[in-house]
Amino acid sequence: MKILFISLGCDKNLVDSEYMLGKLVEHHYTITDDEAEADIIVINSCCFIRDAKEESIRTILDMAAYRTQGSCMALIVCGCLAQRYREEILTEIPEVDAVLGTNSTEHILNAVTRVLAGQKYQAYEDLAGVEKHTAKRSVSTGGHYAHLKIAEGCDKRCTYCIIPSIRGPYRSVPMHTLLTEARELAAQGVKELILVAQETTLYGVDLYGKKSLHLLLNELNKIPGLYWIRLMYCYPEEIYDELIEAIRDNEKVCHYIDMPMQHINTSILKKMGRRTSRETLEERITALRTAIPDIALRTTLICGFPGETKEQHEELMEFINRTEFDRLGAFEFSPEENTPAADYPDQVDETTRAEWQADVMELQEEIIMDKNADMIGCELLVMIEGRVADESAYIGRSYRDAPDIDGYVFINTDQELMSGDFAKVKITGAYEYDLIGELI
Repeated sequence: MKILFISLGCDKNLVDSEYMLGKLVEHHYTITDDEAEADIIVINSCCFIRDAKEESIRTILDMAAYRTQGSCMALIVCGCLAQRYREEILTEIPEVDAVLGTNSTEHILNAVTRVLAGQKYQAYEDLAGVEKHTAKRSVSTGGHYAHLKIAEGCDKRCTYCIIPSIRGPYRSVPMHTLLTEARELAAQGVKELILVAQETTLYGVDLYGKKSLHLLLNELNKIPGLYWIRLMYCYPEEIYDELIEAIRDNEKVCHYIDMPMQHINTSILKKMGRRTSRETLEERITALRTAIPDIALRTTLICGFPGETKEQHEELMEFINRTEFDRLGAFEFSPEENTPAADYPDQVDETTRAEWQADVMELQEEIIMDKNADMIGCELLVMIEGRVADESAYIGRSYRDAPDIDGYVFINTDQELMSGDFAKVKITGAYEYDLIGELI
């Protein structure tokens, strides 16, 4: 039977989807990317912000049409939306046959079996511990890079965020489990490992009584076959000196770090529930750039948080202009139900939120254009992602670029290259977010 998987939202969700795919492939189900020919459709949903929730609902409704009018015999919804709104989904979308919560991906085979037998199915394990997967993941990212989810849940309780209520408290995956999985991925041809969690910097605190991400990096660095190890979702206030040293000293760890800051004004940070200040954030940025001069810093920011003033927005703009992040994303504040921030007074109107977000991104575009222009003449090691259709050119990424969210390096060459190959490239030109180069 043919199964279509639709994975929405973050990289953590994608890892869950790949585990479920692996379990079904192990039991001889066939994967398809054509909804019209799918016997079973599985949607791994997201509801982090309003736009993500709307996308998930729209996708479920679109796929429900194949359940009633097409060849689809089972429609299964997993993930965050299923965890948060299970009763509403089953009541208001009767085409849905099964729902699985965020800590219940191991039930996917039971769900498929029961639904094909004509039964409805639900699975909601307690949001405690981490799932022990019995099947190998079916990596869906092309085979040359993969994500490694090192922890589940979050303890931060930021006032704008629903993650703790739908993903549970912070739970680290045991290090031996991660190392086994990393070795298996490397043996399958994975060359770049991208470490993800709701917050990677606190890895190990619950299991080992101390921050242990640097110890994990030291061990991952020893695995044959891996070339790049990339860090995502590091809360900047939790970045510690041993971690900086591990990034600097382990040759396979990319000089790249993603650290969502959300804002720089100390008053706004306090209202957000972030346990930091402008002084602390600036000190950590200085520490990173001093120890690792070529490090690429990525951050994300929220524009129009309740109570934010024009002056605080201008403070953020001044900080961005002075700090010159290598990568930056900005989002309008999204008031999420059942979060404290949704009920705060002095909500910033939608028009202003959109204007401030546009301000930030226009400034960042100017910054990155200047930074990219400064890269002309430099030499970079680039991982090939694929060929440009109908051209003698390839698309690749440097250590400065995480897949799907950062820029690309376009390489003009008649030489045959394969996805996952590494090539040394001299940069000859620059766009707003991308670079142009030639093989050395």
